Amino acid sequence: MPPAASSPALHPPPDGGWGWVVVGAAFISIGFSYAFPKAVTVFFKEIQQIFNTTYSEIAWISSIMLAVMYAGDEKQTKKCVSFPKAREGSRGGTRTSASDFQALVVSPSMPSGSFLLLRPISLLKNSPISSVLVNNYGSRPVVMAGGLLCCLGMVSASFSTNVVQLYITMGFICGLGLAFNLQPALTIIGKYFYKKRPTANGLAMAGSPVFLSTLAPFNQFLFNTYGWKGSFLILGGILLNACVAGSLMRPVGPKLTTKKSKNKVGIRATDLGEKTRHKKKSTWETINKYLDFSLFKHRGFLIYLSGNVIMFLGFFAPIIFLAPYAKDKGIDEYSAAFLLSVMAFVDMFARPSVGFIANSRFIRPRIQYFFSFAVMFNGVCHLLCPLADDYPSLVVYAVFFGLGFGSVSSVLFETLMDLVGAQRFSSAVGLVTIVECCPVLLGPPLAGKLVDETSQYKYMYMVCGAIVFTSSVWLLIGNAINYRLLAKEKRLEDAHKPEFQESKPLSTSKSHDDVTSFRSLRSGVNPLESEPLNTSKNHDTSGEDLGSEVNPSERETNI
Repeated sequence: MPPAASSPALHPPPDGGWGWVVVGAAFISIGFSYAFPKAVTVFFKEIQQIFNTTYSEIAWISSIMLAVMYAGDEKQTKKCVSFPKAREGSRGGTRTSASDFQALVVSPSMPSGSFLLLRPISLLKNSPISSVLVNNYGSRPVVMAGGLLCCLGMVSASFSTNVVQLYITMGFICGLGLAFNLQPALTIIGKYFYKKRPTANGLAMAGSPVFLSTLAPFNQFLFNTYGWKGSFLILGGILLNACVAGSLMRPVGPKLTTKKSKNKVGIRATDLGEKTRHKKKSTWETINKYLDFSLFKHRGFLIYLSGNVIMFLGFFAPIIFLAPYAKDKGIDEYSAAFLLSVMAFVDMFARPSVGFIANSRFIRPRIQYFFSFAVMFNGVCHLLCPLADDYPSLVVYAVFFGLGFGSVSSVLFETLMDLVGAQRFSSAVGLVTIVECCPVLLGPPLAGKLVDETSQYKYMYMVCGAIVFTSSVWLLIGNAINYRLLAKEKRLEDAHKPEFQESKPLSTSKSHDDVTSFRSLRSGVNPLESEPLNTSKNHDTSGEDLGSEVNPSERETNI
């Protein structure tokens, strides 16, 4: 949120200079965080044979690693996506100071579609522990600590004698280190860039597909040359490069300090007042400060959340088992690992392309439908995967899989913003991420259990495809019902709304349009945005105007 009026101004973003070095460092940190859990899957087939484990047991490694990274950031999202609140100016209008925009993810000067592209970037995977550490110590030491944890986890994994030890070393320790690499990198870019932030974020996020396309075949080379133990030792050393990246993330400006008063009595009185004020807050009020549980009364939010929970049960398993599936088909190790590179390469171009399409004036008003069809495309790809019997057909599957994965990722959080609006977006992200940890953790092991029972991968891909397809149908039907109910509620509100006559008629229609547009902007309604978002904005405005009498989310509770 914007700093208090009496607080000193924050250091302005330099928009260049050393910031480009920070972008390069974030490229490395983000690349490791997103790509590593997928790239290590090339070892799973051999590790399964070495430890004589089942597919379900080996899948827990990536599941734990992803879940530790994915475990919900409801605190830092509040900081990263806080929107400037208009304040009343001296002439009765609204104004927003430059410092109010300090925490914005994007700037108003961005090209159309940039906000849609970059919003999921800074919200997809963060850690609450990492958020607290970044707020207290800054990005540099947290990223360096993350690199050390990643190294410790992989080096310890090389001495593992059973799969349970891999859960602790690779899954938890390395996963926590990757979480420490991701969130601080996203935060530091927001401090160094404002006008050029879309470019900076885009370059940094390119690390994910670039690292995945190179790490997958490189890991296979390491295994063939040094074995799994030697490979883990080398990967542990490579992950230490995150410490180098973290050392480059120097703070933007000097740390703000305040002089301590020599009046000890005054200090004690102030401290006593602060302590008394904090004691009055209950535990529930403290939790509700970060998480708005009234969102569970929001019809559109519940549709989105339930659909995503179903989707994530079958969303990550096809990636984790792609290389083992190809090896099971008799394809050599390098070609199997290259399938992940193909998918990552297509994903790299699919995200911005689909993002710009979704931001067009034809798609944006009904972006909930667009998201449903993107999920459906993923499900159809997995359902057709068993038809791929040779390597060229698997490459075609990887291409369409990358296209579908990038399509869903590019609009995943845009649809949530469209439903709940900016004011409640941070709380919505926190709640969604916490709930989704369960299917993210359980999905791959359950898929592996199915492979154990059937001894074939094709049934696993068919079940995952059916789950994802079912979630798309659920979202499609739910959003259709939600749109119709919103339209019906709007007609009822318009029918009961009193008509007011203007005291002075406007001379021209152009002036009337200008006044209408001005009022729309003042009320937060954008004609290019979808009905759920405009409705949510109106509810937020009504809630702020009426104080505690009106709950902003109560207006969409007719479930």
